[in-house]
Amino acid sequence: MKMVKAFIRPEKETDVVKALEQAGLSAMTKWDVLGRGRQRGIQVGAQVYDELSKLCVMTVVDDAKAPQAVEAIMVSARTGHPGDGRIFVSDVKQAYTIRTGKCD
Repeated sequence: MKMVKAFIRPEKETDVVKALEQAGLSAMTKWDVLGRGRQRGIQVGAQVYDELSKLCVMTVVDDAKAPQAVEAIMVSARTGHPGDGRIFVSDVKQAYTIRTGKCD
């Protein structure tokens, strides 16, 4: 299994969720986060904003579905401007269902 975790612009949430659902990937977790990327925030006039609002979307999928998840997020989250976000893919060695105690 793979965990696909994406940090995206909050205004792209609906587009990303729809794209994942259309790819057959409806299970996800979302939360609001603050952070900054390589550009270290943004400057508007004299004011520097070094923590920007982002949305983290996380899903765990079978290995074969990971490229579909990445592509769905990449296409739906892209604006073409700096700060569009990042996608991280990592291995999941074990996952347990709390209710049943079973390992997937």
